[in-house]
Amino acid sequence: MHRRLRARRLAVGFGAAALTATLAATTAHAGPERPPTAAERHGWGDPLPQWSDEFRYGSEARPAVPDRGKWRLAGGGPGECWPGHSDNGRRCDANTRVVGGKLRMTGEADGDTGWLASQYGQRYGRWEARVRSRATAPDNGRQYHPLLILWPDSGRWPEDGEYDYLENGAPGEQCAEAFLHYPHPEGVPVQQEFAQKCGVDLSKWHNVAIEWTPDHLRGFIDGEEWFRFAGGANADRDCIQCAPSMHQTIQLDNFHGDGLQSAVYEVDWARVYDLPDNESVR
Repeated sequence: MHRRLRARRLAVGFGAAALTATLAATTAHAGPERPPTAAERHGWGDPLPQWSDEFRYGSEARPAVPDRGKWRLAGGGPGECWPGHSDNGRRCDANTRVVGGKLRMTGEADGDTGWLASQYGQRYGRWEARVRSRATAPDNGRQYHPLLILWPDSGRWPEDGEYDYLENGAPGEQCAEAFLHYPHPEGVPVQQEFAQKCGVDLSKWHNVAIEWTPDHLRGFIDGEEWFRFAGGANADRDCIQCAPSMHQTIQLDNFHGDGLQSAVYEVDWARVYDLPDNESVR
């Protein structure tokens, strides 16, 4: 089911030893229900410390602005906003804060919501984040869309592709969905692949990952593969894995303007991994 065909308009550490110690402590932080990560199960090695964020800062009393050395803020800086997805509502810096060791993104009933983009892009690699989402008001049919995206560093869509490796039409759904966009000219219909995995309660913590190599795109939930796409080039599009350099964005998108069902999208950590020079297909 291709639920959405749309264009996006985006205005778009600590050392390795410390990061290793933090990763070792993740079990205690995440609680007893800790499924495996793709990195653990598939031997991805250590994340890139400069571009990974464990969000071990901020508190309920003093929410923190995300690390500006790693992240680009909505509106371009603290206290700023810019237009939301397709000009629906606003993406505001104040709606994305680190609170009690987690990134918290809030979508309000008036349409103001959060957005965050990594300062780091690369062609090929692996990205993984531990996320959950939930509505905070009664269902009115106007829900926010929680996403994890690899967005082209160029900002050119659809020419340089887009990998929405988690994209849901409402917080806390029971099926994870992904929309993987082929690089293609603007003048042809949207070219994409769709993946769905049901039996996944997205109101609870799950580890969601994507592996992008010269040979394929591969998605994981709690360490288990749930999609794989490769090739697919034709007269209208390049191969699905043939996009140029991309960076992570974390989004709680507004598709309705105002009068939305308010929501919260949380990220326990977000990690970036290099693809070894001698590795392509696994």
